[in-house]
Amino acid sequence: MKLLRALDDYWFAPAPPERVALLRVAIGGFSLLYLVARFGNLTSVRRFQAAEFLPVGVIRVLAHPLPPFAVYAVLLLAIAAGGAFVAGYHYRQSGPLFALLFLWTTSYRNSWGMIFHVENLAALHLLLLAACPAADAISFDARGKSAVLSRDGRYGWPIRAMMAVTAATYVLAGIAKLKFAGLSWAHGDFLRQQVAYDNLRKIELGSIHAPLGATLVQYGAPFASLALISLALEFGAPLALFSGRFARVWVAGAWIFHVAVAALMAIIFPYQLTLVAFLPYFELERWSIVRQIFARVEASRS
Repeated sequence: MKLLRALDDYWFAPAPPERVALLRVAIGGFSLLYLVARFGNLTSVRRFQAAEFLPVGVIRVLAHPLPPFAVYAVLLLAIAAGGAFVAGYHYRQSGPLFALLFLWTTSYRNSWGMIFHVENLAALHLLLLAACPAADAISFDARGKSAVLSRDGRYGWPIRAMMAVTAATYVLAGIAKLKFAGLSWAHGDFLRQQVAYDNLRKIELGSIHAPLGATLVQYGAPFASLALISLALEFGAPLALFSGRFARVWVAGAWIFHVAVAALMAIIFPYQLTLVAFLPYFELERWSIVRQIFARVEASRS
């Protein structure tokens, strides 16, 4: 019972409504801008042949590709729902709608050719935000409500869940490395070969590659250290769930890891590189810039 009580106290640790609302704005805003910025790429599937359609994830409910007008319609609806999500407008409807449409749209694009994983974590975070009262503050829905909301576990659990999901994605990446190469991965040879192959493939295809990675593969020494660091970051991710100080160190290491991936392989994870993916680890409402914005809003109202 003590263990269950401790788990309950941890999972439902009280948090202010402003923190989860700020996460709604930041994560929802990033996801909305991502759809807008990739509008052309997400709708380019209309030109592909039906034989290239290999549904993944939720798209497996489809036996055949959508007609072109439906691809546009779903994406435009997702963008509209994203605006309502960020604004907290009719959130009980717009929250789940945007989260599901983002998952659908990105999964549909991944059903044509190579499967990318850069949107997975954002999609999971959106689903968690959609399942909680993330619009009780800083939203259109909260306007005109006189009730003062206090810290509560209903605002804390989605934050804990987002942190846990983030940690799980890194642990799974580490497991995939060991499943592929075993403990030999730590020697660095497999990482070196992966960097070399990825850059050579991109050069042959005339795509953007990473000159630094193409140059560094001539030397074996750095890759042993890089392989060990990557495993330490991935399997150490769960420790960041229990220590705020370690969480900040881990976030810095994870961000540098993604910078290194971009520099060595020209693989960009925008959600992580913009640091939006790691915002659940921080008490956003205590940041000075957030306090200044709140103060200005309150001054304008008075």
